[in-house]
Formats: sequence, structure tokens, C-alpha cells
Amino acid sequence: MADVPQLGRRDSVFGKLVRRGFTDPAAAARLLDAEALAPVRSEPQLIDGLGATADPDQALLGLVRLVEALRDTRPPDAPGPGGDAGQPDAAPAAPSAPAPTSPAAPAASAGHGEAAGARGLTPRGADAAERELLGTLLGSKPLRDRLLGVLGASAALGDHLATHPGDWRVLATYEIADLRPTVADFAAELEPATDPDALRAAYRRCLLTIAARDVCGTSDLAQTAAELADLATATLRAALGIAVVEAPEDAAQCRLAVVGMGKCGGRELNYVSDVDVIFVAEAVGTTEEDAALRAATRLAARMMRICSDTTAEGTIWPVDANLRPEGRNGPLVRTLSSHLAYYQRWAKTWEFQALLKARPVAGDLTLGQEYVDAVAPMVWQAAERENFVTDVQQMRRRVEAAIPLAQVERELKLGPGGLRDVEFAVQLLQLVHGRGDSSLRSPTTLDALAALAAGGYVGRQDAAELDASYRFLRTLEHRIQLFNMRRTHLMPEAEADRRRLGRSLGYRTDPVTTLHQNWRRHAAAVRRLHEKLFYRPLLDAVAQLDTVEARLSTAAARQRLEALGYADPVAALRHIEALTSGVSRKAAIQRTLLPVLLAWFGDSADPDAGLLGFRKISDALGKTPWYLRLLRDEGAAAENLARVFSTGRFAPDLLLRAPEAVAMLGDGAAAGAAAEGSHSSGLRPRPPAVLLQETLAAVGRADDAEQAVAAARGVRRRELFRTAAADIIGAYGTEGAAPDDPGEALDRVGTALTDVNAVTLAGALRAAVRATWGDELPTRFAIIGMGRFGGREMGYGSDADILFVHDPRPGVTEHEAGKAAFAVATEIRRLLQIPSSDPPLLIDTDLRPEGRSGMLVRSLTSYEAYYRRWSRVWESQALLRAAPVAGDVELGERFVRLVDPLRYPEGGLDEDAVREVRRLKARMEGERLPRGTDATTHTKLGRGGLTDVEWTVQLIQLRHAAADPTLRTTRTREALAAALAAGHLEAEDARTLDEAWLLASRVRNAVMLVRGRPGDTFPSEPREAGAVARYLGYEPGRVGDMLDDYRRLTRRARAVMERLFYGG
Repeated sequence: MADVPQLGRRDSVFGKLVRRGFTDPAAAARLLDAEALAPVRSEPQLIDGLGATADPDQALLGLVRLVEALRDTRPPDAPGPGGDAGQPDAAPAAPSAPAPTSPAAPAASAGHGEAAGARGLTPRGADAAERELLGTLLGSKPLRDRLLGVLGASAALGDHLATHPGDWRVLATYEIADLRPTVADFAAELEPATDPDALRAAYRRCLLTIAARDVCGTSDLAQTAAELADLATATLRAALGIAVVEAPEDAAQCRLAVVGMGKCGGRELNYVSDVDVIFVAEAVGTTEEDAALRAATRLAARMMRICSDTTAEGTIWPVDANLRPEGRNGPLVRTLSSHLAYYQRWAKTWEFQALLKARPVAGDLTLGQEYVDAVAPMVWQAAERENFVTDVQQMRRRVEAAIPLAQVERELKLGPGGLRDVEFAVQLLQLVHGRGDSSLRSPTTLDALAALAAGGYVGRQDAAELDASYRFLRTLEHRIQLFNMRRTHLMPEAEADRRRLGRSLGYRTDPVTTLHQNWRRHAAAVRRLHEKLFYRPLLDAVAQLDTVEARLSTAAARQRLEALGYADPVAALRHIEALTSGVSRKAAIQRTLLPVLLAWFGDSADPDAGLLGFRKISDALGKTPWYLRLLRDEGAAAENLARVFSTGRFAPDLLLRAPEAVAMLGDGAAAGAAAEGSHSSGLRPRPPAVLLQETLAAVGRADDAEQAVAAARGVRRRELFRTAAADIIGAYGTEGAAPDDPGEALDRVGTALTDVNAVTLAGALRAAVRATWGDELPTRFAIIGMGRFGGREMGYGSDADILFVHDPRPGVTEHEAGKAAFAVATEIRRLLQIPSSDPPLLIDTDLRPEGRSGMLVRSLTSYEAYYRRWSRVWESQALLRAAPVAGDVELGERFVRLVDPLRYPEGGLDEDAVREVRRLKARMEGERLPRGTDATTHTKLGRGGLTDVEWTVQLIQLRHAAADPTLRTTRTREALAAALAAGHLEAEDARTLDEAWLLASRVRNAVMLVRGRPGDTFPSEPREAGAVARYLGYEPGRVGDMLDDYRRLTRRARAVMERLFYGG
């Protein structure tokens, strides 16, 4: 062994090895000094060739092992590769061009400008094979690239060459890049194998040629996968041939067909993969069917064992027949009629999806083709099955859900952004649209994707991006499997493995980082396009139906809309035609927008409503120059609009009454980039002071009270839309809130709605004062918010619980002041009750002293007298949420100070008061829940609903807030947090109550957004229920999960409430 050269010399062997990509140059230098490489170690093309491989260290090791294996095959007294014994450093002989050894490698050529013949070297003696290898290695660049490329990419194939050193010649003879082996070529190579071990060795020999073309770039991904499938086909035929020879009596009784499925059937196989098959058999002559099936089963089982068994020669691959009817529980072999009977009666959706790739590969090919022809009509009618699209989508979700959490980020095949995302999306579109378009019926993923793009079912750019990403991921999968010839779809964790992978893809500068970046980029692209196609297929041809009718039938367009979930595709087509017909600029922009919009609508629970709403807003604003430009040029605007229109009735109804509000949905607007206070300041809530100033200004410009309140309602309409749109789009959950915590978003919605309603009341108050007393009211007047209004927790359908309070100005009598205050309060109620197309702001004053029987408005002195003498426990409880919302601020603050001793009683509640609170709660449960209502899903009064949580929290406040100021808050969730911090609640109880209150509140908001009217129960109509589920974050088709989760959580909340409220 030579000493390792000094590191500081750039022209040293060590330096050359480092520059060529060796990771262990010291070990590599020792290998180069091995006797086996003595004749070639000084040749520069050797190190250059090794440095061009995926793993130079591995390639060098494999080469040394190969040469040593060849040396081990010669007689002990044979001379070394340099000629006579004692002359190990003589140059190797130039090889004669080896004759073709296999139909899989039919061409021979010796040199590409580097012929070793110039060296005057000739093989001699028993070391001819060793001389032949080394000479050809130096003299033929193609051979050098292929041999070293394989050795650097696959330790497993290096092992094969070390065991079968003569097989290197198949790489030397295959030098015509365009010549591709066929099934027949592979079959001819495998045919001489008369026993399983010989077949295994011949299979690996063929695999060498495929791997060489792959790693050298002679074959692309599609060609490599097709060759692997063709080799599998030839192998299945050879294995079945061995089984027939072993059991001729069985073969004489039956016709047995082997039908390739999965990637084998699709001619897109991996290096290491189960080969999926289905067996079909028929009796021969007078043989009984049962006897024929038993014989066919023995042949099929033997064929599977030949391929699957592991011996000293290794294994080929497992043959998997579990795609057959009834899976592993069904018979291995069936007759054609038995197959058809099963598919006609029992088959599930996924089985027809699997049959899309069926292809006869071995045995009786005529029978196999009869099988494929017979099942094809069922495959292309599968999309007509009930819930077909939903079933396919749910199957994909189940595949993802089954991945171990620790492997999700490394999954190339099954995980998000993996190969299955592409395959499921392509197959869904094939099955839906392939009924009427036979050009889509390819079993090969990339061919099918190209056909979908050519037919207009997928955008060309999307198809090209998906094609590139699929090729990248499949190539990555191939290279991972190729190294050890093991089935895996996981990105390796070791840096050395990732470095080899990166280099195998051509990344030489920082291969690990470059590989990771490209992998994540392609995975992200796949996931994005999967979502776009699998749940929201692009519908370019549908959007342009009139111009392409000769190519696309109305039925096909309807099928696309059905695949997206449109309940009335005929009406949808009418809307599309109305929006896109003609040659105007408007129609042209609409034709650009609609494919994406239709897909976004299709991702909602009610695509039909989304499309209808879009048509209406387009009719209203279509001639406005900025409208379509906004949707075309600002990507967020169109998607935001689609989401708003597809969520339910509340927000679209608001927008259709104020179409100009669509400007809020643009990119800059959504980001809050516009100047604060501007009417088009996007979806960010406007400050209450700005809203109040705008509202009072609008009221001041009105000619009468009715116009004034209409102006205030106009501001409210716009702000309700802003709040609802931000809520639907998710803007409230993106500003500092954790993505998995909807509580912050709900709090922001509640605050925004409270502010909007408070400003509207202020506007109504200003209008009422002007209508009754002019500019100056003889008494100070304030409006106190109660319930959710005072708690700043209003929902979209919440009433405004309020109290009116006044305080006479100096010199004004109590009677005169009371008369003026009553007139103003009455006018406020009248104005807000005027019929309008806007969502009503219903005011409720029933929480005033003496309830409905009491005075509508009282002076502060009257409130003080009443509460001092007559106040009851329920009023103290109601006052826990009292807060000024409009009118005289100082008066409102005085009212709050007045009631503090009642709601925060010194010493807490006595036992009699606690019993009274409990009695009131029990009576309310028995009397107020509507007859026939399911108590498990009523969000307000039902089990574990809002009332249960709020009364539990309020009892804690009544008992302890006097001593603990942190409990003095009008907001339920804040009070819960304070009670937990003060030790009045256990953490688990507090969490349960908080989650239940939060979920019930969000459900009520969702019901209002979806139905356009308030409700305390889940909708029974499926689309409405689905829309509520989507708002709550559930995937499509998960309404049952939503209801189960709600019942489970509120059941726990009820248990906590009963223990703390009734038992505490």
C-alpha cells in the first residue's frame, strides 16, 4: 500500500479525489493502490469516470470487487492482468469487441475515440476476462460511464457483479442509445433459465442494462419505468413457464391468464415493487371447472413463489394478488364469469379505480384480453356510482391518515405532495371524463396526464408542472430503491445517502441542500395542483363551452361540474354561457377567470350558490372598469370572492346590496395595506372611533330620522360584510393567533360585531334625539350593553340586549327629563324596527328592572333606588355583563360604578342566593328549550351549551369577584381564564368549558353565515350542514364527525357544569 499523499498538494492523488467528489479520499487512495487496479490506477480517465458517478467511493469499491472477482475465477498459476507473473504494472490488453450476450443488449461497439488498441495490448491466457474488463474500461467511455455509473448508484448491483463478474459484458455491448429492449428481448434473455435461481440471476442481468441506461441519462423516467414493467412481464412469463414445466398435468387442464395491475399494468414499474396481478382461468376440454381452478391455483401459487422466494441468488420481487375480488380472503384464481359476477354486484369504488390499469401480461393472453375487455365498460361507468367522487377523495384521505406520524415528512409516495397525489388526481379525472372521451383511457399516469391536458381537462401549464414534479419524485424514488434494491418510499435521513441521491440527479454543488430544496419545491407544487385538480378540477373547456362544442359535448361539461359537486350542472352551464358568451373584453376576462372560480366554488359545500352569486355580482358590476380588472390582476380577490359566495347566504346577500364592497377583497386590501380609516381599507376592522365619526356624519347629512337610520344601516351593512368576509377567508386567524386556536379569531369577530352594532345604536340615538328634541336633549342619555353585547361577544345573529339610562341636566325636572328620555328610547326602537333588506339589529330591553313590566328607561337615581330596595339575584347576575356601549360616556361609567356592588356582592353570595341561582337555572332548562329540540345539539340551552358554561362562570364571579378584582370582566372567556388563575377552577375543567363555549359560539356564527338567519341548532339540510362543517374546519364529507365532536365535547362540559354549578 502506498502512503497517502500530502494533503497540501493540489495535484496529489488525495487532492484529485477530493475534487472529484470522494468523501473518504484516504480510503479511496488505498483502494486505488489495490493490486487489482495496478494496470489502470494512473490513468486519469478512471478517476474522472469515478468522479462523475453518484457515489465515487462506492463505485471504486464496486470496481475493485469486480476485478478481484474476475481474478478469483482464473487458475491459481495464471499470470496477473499485466502479463507474466511479477509484472503487475504492465498495461492491460485492449479487448476485442465482445459478442452480444443477450437479446436485451443486441449491439456491440468497442470504442468512442479512446480505443485501447493503440496500446498494442492483447488478451492472453486465463486472465483474458480481467484484461478485457480493464482494457474496455479505459478504451470505451460509454462502457466506463455505464459500469461506473451503476456501481456508484447501486451497491446491490455491485454485489451482483461481484457474484456474477461476467455480467459486466452486457454493459459493454449496449452502446446504441436509441435501441430499446422489448418484452420479447427480455423474454429471450430469460428463456434459457430453467430453474428459479437461474431466472433470478438472468433477471438481475437484465436489470443491469436498465439501470445503466437510467443512471447515464440514456433513458428518461417514463422509458425506465416501462422497461422495468416489460422486464416484469417477461419474468412473469418465464416463471409461469417454469411452473408449467414442473406441473404439465396442471397446465393441461386449464387456460391461465395473468393480468397485470397497478404499476405493472400501467407500464410504470419501480425498481423494487410488489407486482400486482389478478389471475383468470378457464377449463380446457372436458375438464371440470373445479378441477381446472385447482390446477390453475397451483400454477399461479408456484409462479408467485418463484418470483417471491429468497435464495442465495436473492429474490426478484413479491407478486401481490390482493387486488382480486374479496382480496386476500377470496380465491386466488377465478373464472371470467366469476370475476364479472363479483364486479357487477359487490365491487367497491376503489376496485374499479384499480382496474383502470388492468393489462394482460402472461399466460393465456387471449383470455387475459377477454377479461380486460369485459371489465372495461364497468370501469368507465364507475363514475356514475353514487358518491363516486366522494369515495375516491375519502380513500386518498385514508391513505394519508394511515401514514405513521414520524414518516409523513419523508414520504415520497403516500404523503401530502407525494406520488399518490398525482396518481389519484389523474385517475379521478380519467374515470369521470373517460366515459365520453376514449383518449383518456391510458393506464400510464404520464400518458393520461398528457391526454387530459390535450383534451382541455387540465391546463397545459398545470399539466407540465405536474409532469415535471411527478418525474422528479419518481426518479428520486427509483434512485433510493436502486441503491440497495429494497422497497422503500422514504427519503433517507443520513446525509451520505442524500448526498448520493443529489449527485445521482446531477447536483454537484452542495447536493444535499439542492436536493432538499428541489424536493420540497416539487412536493409543494404537487400538493397545490392535487388540491386544484382532485377537489377542484380546472374547467377551461367548460368555461369556453360554446367555442369548443365540436370537441366537448354538453354531457361531458355536465360531468365535470358533477365531479366538482354542482347539484344542478344544467343551471351552472347556463350561468357559464351567460358570463362567457360574446366577443367583448368582459367576456374574454370572464373566460379567463371562470375556470379557477368554478374550481374554487367546487371546493365549497354549495358550488351552485357560489356560481349564482358570482353571476349576480358580475351583472351588477360587470361594466364597472375596476371590477374585472381587480379579479383578474389580484389573485386574492377572485379566490376571496369565491370563498365568500360559496360559504352561505349572509355575506353574499350583504355584498349584493353593496356591490362596491367587493373592493375590500383585493390583495392589498386583505393585507390591510390601504390607509387606515379608508372605506376600502380591506378586511382589517376599522377603529370604532373612525366608524363612529363616519356614522354620525352620515346621520347628520340625512334629511329626516328614517334616512338617518338608513345611512347608519348602510355603514353597518358594509362593516358586517367586512367582518363576515374576513371571518370566512380566515383573516382574523392570521394576525398573531395560533393556526390551531380559533378562540382568538372568534374574539376578534365578537369585538368587531359589537363595535359595529354599538356605532349603529349611536347613530340611531343621534337620529332619535334630532327627531324628538332637536340638537339638545334636556337629559343626559346612555345605552348600556347587556348579555353578549356588554360582553363584546356578539355573533352575527345576536340581539342587542340593552338598558336605557338618563340623568337630568341641571335645572330640568325629573318628570321633564323622563319624558324626553322615554321619547328618545321609543324613537330608537321605532327606527331600528323599520323594515329593511339589511340584517336587523333587534334590541331587547327585557333585562331592565321589572322586565317587560318595568319602565323602558329610568334615571340613574331611579336605578339606584330600585337596585337598593328591590334587586333580585338574577338581576345581579345579568349585571355582570353590563357595559356602556353608546351615548353619554361619563353617565355610562357612573351606571357601571352604581351596579358594581350588586354584581360583585361583598362577601359573595349567601347560600339562599346560591340556591336561587340554581333554581332559576333548573327552571330555565325545563321551560325554555323548544319542544322537540335535540338537547345534545342546541347550542344555547342544550346540554353543555352556552348557558351551561356562562352560568357556571357567572356563579364563580358572583361568589368571588368582590374579593378578586381579576374576575371583574364582562367577557366569558376572560372570566374563565381569571377563575383558573385564581384557583377557582381546575385546568382540565376550565379547558373543557372554554372549548365548549367556543365551539357553540362558532356553530351559531356558522349557522347565520350559511343560512342567512340565526339559529341555535345545526342545519338538517345536507348542503347547509356541510357548509357549517367546512366553516368549522372539517374536510368535505365530515358532517358526522362534526356532530360527534360537538356532542362529545358538550357532554364533557355538562358533566363539569353539574359538578361545579349544582354540586359545588
